[in-house]
Formats: sequence, structure tokens, C-alpha cells
Amino acid sequence: MDYQELQSIKEKYIKEIEFRRSADKSGVTYKYDIMVCGGTGCRSCKSKIVQEELERLVKEKKLEGEIKVHGVGCFGLCVNGPIVLIYPVDALYEKVSKDDCEEIIEKLSKDELVERLLHHENGKVVEKKTEIDFCKKQKYIARNNAEYMSLDNILGDYIALGGYEGLHKAITEMTPESVIATIKASGLRGRGGAGFPTGNKWEFTRVVEAPQKYVICNADEGDPGAFMDRSIIESNPHAIVEAMAICGYAIGASKGFVYLRAEYPLAGERLQNAIDEAKAAGLLGDKIFGTDFSFDLQIKYGAGAFVCGEETALMRSIEGHRGEPTLKPPYPAEKGLYGCPTVINNVETLANIAQIIVNGAEWFSAIGTEDSKGTKVFALTGKINNSGLIELPMGTTIREIIYDIGGGIPNGKKFKAVQMGGPSGGCIPEQHLDTPIDYKTLTDLGAMMGSGGMIVVDEDSCMVDLAKFFLQFTKDESCGKCTPCRIGNTRILEILTKITDGKATLEDLDKLEELCKYVKENSLCGLGQSSPNPVLSTLRYFRDEYIEHITEHKCRAGVCKNLTRYEITDKCIGCSACSRQCPVGAISGEIKKKFTIDQEKCIKCGKCFETCRFGAITK
Repeated sequence: MDYQELQSIKEKYIKEIEFRRSADKSGVTYKYDIMVCGGTGCRSCKSKIVQEELERLVKEKKLEGEIKVHGVGCFGLCVNGPIVLIYPVDALYEKVSKDDCEEIIEKLSKDELVERLLHHENGKVVEKKTEIDFCKKQKYIARNNAEYMSLDNILGDYIALGGYEGLHKAITEMTPESVIATIKASGLRGRGGAGFPTGNKWEFTRVVEAPQKYVICNADEGDPGAFMDRSIIESNPHAIVEAMAICGYAIGASKGFVYLRAEYPLAGERLQNAIDEAKAAGLLGDKIFGTDFSFDLQIKYGAGAFVCGEETALMRSIEGHRGEPTLKPPYPAEKGLYGCPTVINNVETLANIAQIIVNGAEWFSAIGTEDSKGTKVFALTGKINNSGLIELPMGTTIREIIYDIGGGIPNGKKFKAVQMGGPSGGCIPEQHLDTPIDYKTLTDLGAMMGSGGMIVVDEDSCMVDLAKFFLQFTKDESCGKCTPCRIGNTRILEILTKITDGKATLEDLDKLEELCKYVKENSLCGLGQSSPNPVLSTLRYFRDEYIEHITEHKCRAGVCKNLTRYEITDKCIGCSACSRQCPVGAISGEIKKKFTIDQEKCIKCGKCFETCRFGAITK
């Protein structure tokens, strides 16, 4: 493909894109685009069935000249899926089912909307997606244009939206050194961990002389509650293909690998299709855009080991070895895959590259903070009303995310903390809600940016139990190569278990803190070095809960079963609802008289507590 062909494709599809994006009807003859979310979350809620039914109805009613139906990428508001967007009116329908499709098509044929399916906030209907609180403060770069590109024509729509302009500009107008200088000047930092400057990583690899170099996209997203990279690949795979080619040109690499976990079949399918399309169009392969630059790309599937997200373990896995980290130095920039200089960036980092090349370093660096430029994608999950994917400028406060975008805590509960940075991150409490999010601030608070997981917990959560949950995860996922991580995390988990079982002493608390610091300082790789963060951060902000577990044998949240005792108070009116819900028959009594709990039989499941409408049961 040459540049003229690229422009021809852009001209062919740009009118439909502008119709969706800005309601410009000058280039189209039909009236509506129906965009059905095709991300994994909505697919699991049967969005594919919704799409097929809409397509069937359009054909049956002979409305093909007025309405087009498309599958598209993730919209972000995953909690309300399946999501359907109606363009050009920018209406967002939520929780759409097959049974709703007839009414949707019938109303559209009359230029009307289905009000009951529209997003509701504070008891009011919100007719436009851009006016929804969840969307107002977001700024899309890594997730840019996902809602406009049809999955049936993703290469054409990607090119219409400026796709592969960055690659063309890089290899025909810029030197490898100027590409790297642009990335450095933008301030882009790695979005998958500690935030190492991307341009510096590329430069270190560029200056090493070697006959072969590699580019690797780390798509081994294994954090509990994280699905940012998966969504980007499912929605816009060509952004990753283009970025890896740009990186290959900049560092002198001719081959790239996407290391994708096998649990992401939909992402793998769409990425492979994008690679095949790019090869067929001459956007990958030999002499791209008629230049001397050649670059090829393939997918390598991982088997789901969390430790393979660490770059040296990832490379060993690609090479066919057991996925274990190796000592650094040498760093991948010097001696990486198959002993060759290698750049490894995660999906979100790469999703910014082409837009930086096209729009310039100043455009990107004007967004965010002095230390942290651009935007960051987060997976907002847990005890939050609007769970899903969000992308925000760096410097946005945690309060804005939780309350303005996330819609606050369900059921009127009180916010307690947010776990940031995945299982290796830390918990940030209520007193730091007004903290602006950037790399340094989060590190100072004992958390980390990580890949972008944000798990919100409310007043019903036990912070000791939460720390134990994440320690269990990192212990299970440890490769076992180094003693501090293998044995140290096992001992940390043992102490946490003693605390939640009510068998620990205050001396154990001192041992716990000392052991966490030892594991952090002496482990071989990032997994072990960061694994104590959940414990250290909860000790820092919620030490009183640890002490309460130890000295009072009490879990205030009622989560730790060995420390929980359910009692029926004098508020009981004898309705018997709790007795009927008890799975082991531990509650007995007479109607209209106070019931009692047999503590020997009680399995502390909490069914009685949840059932009682009179607040007569305490824990």
C-alpha cells in the first residue's frame, strides 16, 4: 500500500465516521447507525444475540436504506451492558435484551427513542451519552474512537479516523532518532507498572548494535479486576499493530511479538484478524509504504501465569522455557529475547504512540501533570455504582473518580478505601480522597499506578482479610525461584491467617511488618518486591483493625468468621424470617417472641443478618 491508497480508503469511509461522530449527514443517505457493544463484558450478557436480532428486524422491515447495525468495541460502562449506541443522536441504551429490539427498531423508524432504555441519573433521563456523568470527565487517547469503528470494517474505519498516518509519517518523514525524541518529549511513561519513561527505553535499545532486535507487546494482563488491555485490543487492535511497527522502525527491529494470555480468546481473534489485514494491505511485511523498512508481527499465547507479566519471565516463556524472572542487569534493552536487544511495552502504552507521532509531543504533554503526562485507563470495580473502564487525564482526584464518575458507593454505604495498582498495589483510605492521581503521589501513599486496577471497598470490608486475599494471590502466582518471595510470602500469609483466626499476638504484628520489608527489599523481581504492598498499606492506614483482631478478637466488618458472633437482640419481634433463611437450623424460637441462635450450630454465613428487616441481629 502506498500513501495514495491509504488516502483513498480514508475518503471512502470518512463520511460514515463523521456521520457517527458529529451528525454530519452530508455524505450519507441513511438515517441511523446502531452500534452494539462487542466487548467481552457485553458479549457475556448476550449482546451478540441483540445485534443479530436488530439486524434481522432491519432486514425484515426493509429498513436497510435507513438503519445500519454494527458490532463495535467496548463503551466502558460495563455494569449496564449490553450497551447500544444510536448515532447520530448519541443516545445510549442500557441493559438491552433481545425482547427490546422490536421496540428499538419500531421507534427509530418513526425517529423516536425508547425512553425506558436510556441512561437514568438522579431520577432523570439522560438522552445523550456525552451528558452522562460517567462520560463527562473522561478523555480518550488509548481508548480513542472505540465506539465509532465497526468490527466488520475495522481497518477501513481505523484508517478513516487517521490510522496508519503515524506509521507513514514516522518512516517517510522522520529519522528513528527523531521518533524517539518525540516520544521522550511527550513524557509518555509505561502504563503497565512502575512508569519507566517510554522514550528512554526505546533509546537504550536503539543505541545497542545488533543484527536482530525485537519489539514485544505485553498483553499478559493478570491482575484481579483488570481488563484494560483486553478491551483496547478487542476494540482497536490496529492501534497496537501500528504502534509496534513505529517502535520497530525507531529501534531498528524487524520482528515483533504480542504476548497475549490465552484466556482472552476474543482479543486474540480480533488481533490476529488485524495482523492479517495489515499484512494483506502491505502495512506489515516487506518495504512498508515503499520504503526499506520491513516489520513482521505474530501472537504468542501465554498460559495464564501472573509472573509472566514480568518482562524477563515473559521473554523466557516466548522462548519456550519455564516463565521465571532472571537477574537484571543485563536489561532487555541490551540482552532480551533470544539474547537480542528488545523493547517491551504494555498494550495501553502502545495505544498512545501513533497519536503522539501524528499530533506531536506538545499535544500529549499538555495533558496531565508535571510528573505524569497524558491519560490513564482504569478498571473501576468493586463496591461502586458505575463499574467499568474509564480513561482520565493524570491529576484527576480519587474523589472525582469515585463520586463524579463512579456514582458513589451502592446502598448508601460509606467509602472505606480503594486498592490501586492490582494485587501488588496499596489501599488508599478516605482521608486521601482528594489526592490527584500520578505516579509519584500514589507511590508516596504506599500504592502504585500499576496497570490501572481500582477496586473500591466499603465499610463492610475487612482490611485484614483484603490484604490476606491479595497475599494469597501473589503467593499462588509466585514462580518460586527466589527464597524471599517463595518462603517470605508464605510466612506473611501464615501470620495474616493467624490474625483473622484470632490466634495472633502483638508480637506477630511486629514480625509481619518486618517480614514484609524484607521480602520487598530482597526479592528477585517486581512480583516479590511489590507483593507486601497491600499489607504494608493496610498496616499504615488501618492498623487499628489489625490490633482489634488481635487484642479484642473482633472483626468490625463481620468478615472473619472465626471472630464473628451473630446475636439476636431485644429488637426481635419474632417474625421467624431469620430462622427460615438459616441453612443449618441454628435459629429457633416462637412466633412473636424473641428468637435465639445456637452458637455451636452457627456457621456464620450471615444469612440471618442480611434477612432481618428490623436491625435485631448484630455481629
